[in-house]
Amino acid sequence: MAASFASRCSRAGRSLFGGLSNSSPGLFTTTHEMTCSNYLFQQQRNFIQMRTVLKVVDNSGAKKVMCIHALKGKKGARLGDMIKASVKEAHPNGKVKKGSTVFAVVVRAAMPKGRCDGSEVKFDDNAVVLVDKQGQPIGTRVFGPVPHELRQKKHVKILTLAGHIA
Repeated sequence: MAASFASRCSRAGRSLFGGLSNSSPGLFTTTHEMTCSNYLFQQQRNFIQMRTVLKVVDNSGAKKVMCIHALKGKKGARLGDMIKASVKEAHPNGKVKKGSTVFAVVVRAAMPKGRCDGSEVKFDDNAVVLVDKQGQPIGTRVFGPVPHELRQKKHVKILTLAGHIA
């Protein structure tokens, strides 16, 4: 009875008596302690780097690609950067085949990116749109939301193909 009550009352749900804190011996914790314990258990988001598997969100024929090289920066690629990738999964009748090396633009990244107004944009997954060497998209449609930060990186063609601009 006490265990079910504690699991229902504790928002963190990490233990019966309030998570990581030793300061409160009771069943309830303060909101500050809950936010601190939730912060400790959040997944650390990193750059898109070598061997990162990304989802392809256009109709070029590829389903998943693996990053070979981030073309800008030492640490890795962020939102709007170009990468070189290898196709790992593909549709049988697509424009690109499995094993081919392609260029791609990162359109969704799990790593937070700050905006000028102080807000942050981050997505649940890492996704790319396949492009050629000149930066023109291979596919004719882009699925899912695309952030307007791509306009600053000169990927306006991808924004026009996208349905939702976040």
